[in-house]
Amino acid sequence: MTTGETPFSAIGRMVVLVDDPDEALAFYRDVLGFAVLHDYVAGGYRFLHIGLPGQEGVGLWLMPITSEQQRGLIGRQTGGQPLLVLYTPDLDVVAKRLREHGVRVWDEREDPGSRSLHFADLYGNVIVVAHLLPS
Repeated sequence: MTTGETPFSAIGRMVVLVDDPDEALAFYRDVLGFAVLHDYVAGGYRFLHIGLPGQEGVGLWLMPITSEQQRGLIGRQTGGQPLLVLYTPDLDVVAKRLREHGVRVWDEREDPGSRSLHFADLYGNVIVVAHLLPS
């Protein structure tokens, strides 16, 4: 392979460890507007994939923990750094929606090229929402 080539065609799913997949789904679906991409059980294991409507190729796999060791990683998979960044055309609408659902919002700011805020999901995973400003 030469520089710039890759054998991969796309980013698919990012794994998010959860204690209760249905509880996590309710948050991501009802508060953030994610949709279920796949939800099935095979071999006794649940495959619950969610994503943003219109971007079904990329998403989150809400993976139930299978051990007490994994329980300690819930909400801390990234060592306190953001789990993901979501883009929005209207940061004020997102901030209002989050607050209406009782989600704590912090670090609202404007930087060169963007406005952003931070919030956490049910398990403490930090998520950044950014509105990219026209250049």
